[in-house]
Amino acid sequence: MEVDAATAGPGDVADIGALAEAAAEELTPHRGGEMWRRREARPGPHAEAIASMLDDPARHAVIAGRIDGVVVGYAIASVEPLHDGETVADLTDLYVLPEGRGVGVGEAMMIAVTEWAGSVGCIGIDSIALPGDRETKNFFESFGLVARALRVHRSIS
Repeated sequence: MEVDAATAGPGDVADIGALAEAAAEELTPHRGGEMWRRREARPGPHAEAIASMLDDPARHAVIAGRIDGVVVGYAIASVEPLHDGETVADLTDLYVLPEGRGVGVGEAMMIAVTEWAGSVGCIGIDSIALPGDRETKNFFESFGLVARALRVHRSIS
């Protein structure tokens, strides 16, 4: 089995768009997932937005994670400016199909995102883990990402 992660190309857009929808469907039922989908998740359809990101690699990283050449995961990060003039990589998407987990695809994509973030001058990487999603939290911590804030919410309606 060969696992790799590399910058996606135009031929990967449809697969990544489908994976983005699968990620949203998987996360939405979790605690905080419904508001995440309405606020932080990219609205569908995903393919057009992903294709436009491929055209600006200095601002966006779109990574395809593969097993034996088949796309089973994706990651998307974007450069976000900070108030002091520095930049941070906002890792908005990191997803692997359930049947592709546990073999290093997520790790390979995280390494690719980290290398990209360094190459474009970012001082760090930010991302989100839903409350109670210990697997994601532990994954991020294994790459040195630690909680720096908690977002809270109360529904009014």
